[in-house]
Amino acid sequence: MLQPDRLPADVQRPRYDRSQLKTRMVHIGFGAFHRAHQALVTDQLAQHGSYWGYCEVNLNSGALIAALRQQDLLYSVTEMADDSLHTRIVGVITQALHAKSDGIEAVIEAMSQPEIAIVSMTVTEKGYCSLPSSGQLDLTHPDIVHDVAHPDAPRSLPGVILAAIERRRQRDLPPFSVMSCDNMPENGHVTRNVITQLAQRRSPALADYIQTHLTFPSTMVDRIVPAMTDEAFATLEARLGSRDPVAVEAEPFFQWVIEDNFVSGRPAWEQAGAELVRDVLPYEEMKLRMLNGSHSFLAYLGYLAGYQHISDCMADANFRQAARALMLQDQAPTLRTQDVDLVAYADSLIARYENRAIKHRTYQIATDGTQKLPQRLLDSVRWHLRNGTACDYLLLGVAGWMRYISGVDEQGAAIEIRDPLSAQLASIVANSEDGPQRVEALLRLQAVFGDDLRYHTVFVTRLTELYQQLRLTGARATVQALVTEG
Repeated sequence: MLQPDRLPADVQRPRYDRSQLKTRMVHIGFGAFHRAHQALVTDQLAQHGSYWGYCEVNLNSGALIAALRQQDLLYSVTEMADDSLHTRIVGVITQALHAKSDGIEAVIEAMSQPEIAIVSMTVTEKGYCSLPSSGQLDLTHPDIVHDVAHPDAPRSLPGVILAAIERRRQRDLPPFSVMSCDNMPENGHVTRNVITQLAQRRSPALADYIQTHLTFPSTMVDRIVPAMTDEAFATLEARLGSRDPVAVEAEPFFQWVIEDNFVSGRPAWEQAGAELVRDVLPYEEMKLRMLNGSHSFLAYLGYLAGYQHISDCMADANFRQAARALMLQDQAPTLRTQDVDLVAYADSLIARYENRAIKHRTYQIATDGTQKLPQRLLDSVRWHLRNGTACDYLLLGVAGWMRYISGVDEQGAAIEIRDPLSAQLASIVANSEDGPQRVEALLRLQAVFGDDLRYHTVFVTRLTELYQQLRLTGARATVQALVTEG
């Protein structure tokens, strides 16, 4: 466990009185991204007199919460570039709960503390129990079916938050704001949708209360935070003098854009580098399409080509050029940003991808593709279809996903598909011939492709051509051919 008294002198420690912290926020999803992003920013504020503290909650895995408790709610964040690193200890956490070991009642009660002003979350797209193609509540999701029948013992993220909202309403406590920090367009609207639509099943009066009294600020978050490996833990242990199972590593770059719409106050995050704005959507779209879209493109095609990390893809001149072309030729025209130098933004992303100190695995990015494709690639595809313009890099990204979820890489090795729709994907693959029939079968997956795309002849024809090219020549040759065609 992390031992603060054995830390090297260059590791930054909390310079504030932790006993003065107040639990004003509950965060659901104590994953690597939150630890290296929102919690870190809030810790930086605490260094300058802020006393907003976090209650951290995990609904599923309890190992991190248990480890965090064993080391006095402290953990380390290491920022890494090719030629430098900096480690600091985060101490802004005041409480930590695991829904299964502590009980869901303890989680609901924590969110019902009178001082709680914000409930935030980083649970990935699949945690919202929404339909990726529409952002509406998936009423067939097993956890939602359970929560409709058992609202006082919820399992889903929307159900847990709704239970706390109802309890606060019954106790006449101030409402809180619900802030999504996940990579979804208009994530605040999606969060409002799923919670309000679930509330309608419970009580129209409760749904009206939510619409009237709560706010759901949207956010855009950006920082590359790779999953920790055994090698990374061992290297960090040698540096710290003790093992920190809650440690995270991240790139130096950080961005957090927040819609300034909080009903019961907020920390002064702008003093630690966040941007508070009226409309987050242009920033969300820019990041989701140019960064996350190119990440998915590189993840599927890079994995198929045998590249383990994003930085490995950047060492291939064709992949590097294709990622930049996807950003500027296929994604940039679809954006609503103003006064943003998109060429400079694309070049900055390429430079970040080249950071070899950050071991961002293509396999990690490739997970949960059914939840990511609509906002990262398909929304832009629809824009091009409406405007009659080509978007071959986007289509190659979609074709790359289709090859990837077929479950076998180009060397014949099995791919373990991690996706909430993995069983459905496996069934489609098993019952379709690899080729045009496979493409046609996957396009019928309404949760991903909606009702429209499979009827666009130009789209289906070109997508099928690229898929066939991947099958016949492989990812490297297909990417090279597309780059050469210009």
